Amino acid sequence: MNALHIDYLELAVTDLPGSRTFYESAFGWSFNDYGGVYAGIVGPDGKDESCGMYASETPVAPLPLIRTTDLEAALAAVETAGGTIAEPPYDYPGGRRFIFTDPSGNRLGVYQPAE
Repeated sequence: MNALHIDYLELAVTDLPGSRTFYESAFGWSFNDYGGVYAGIVGPDGKDESCGMYASETPVAPLPLIRTTDLEAALAAVETAGGTIAEPPYDYPGGRRFIFTDPSGNRLGVYQPAE
């Protein structure tokens, strides 16, 4: 399996349009819109995203996402190491991912971008 690192962060927000306006005004950020329920924060290069926001009725802790080239190997490694799979692998517009909790209860995700 390839070396893995945290590559993306998701924020749960109770007011997606208001949060976009806040971050646009405060930091000059721009966004990619994904149907009004998700907004990807465009990086300094004007193309890549390193963070996103999704609409949620309840704010929760940010979700760090780890990028991989082999989702199934990462899933097996998490399970073998004692992690708990909170959401099994599923497809999303940018690829495939799963969510897990570490032994301390922290939620993280692992994703494999679409080819």
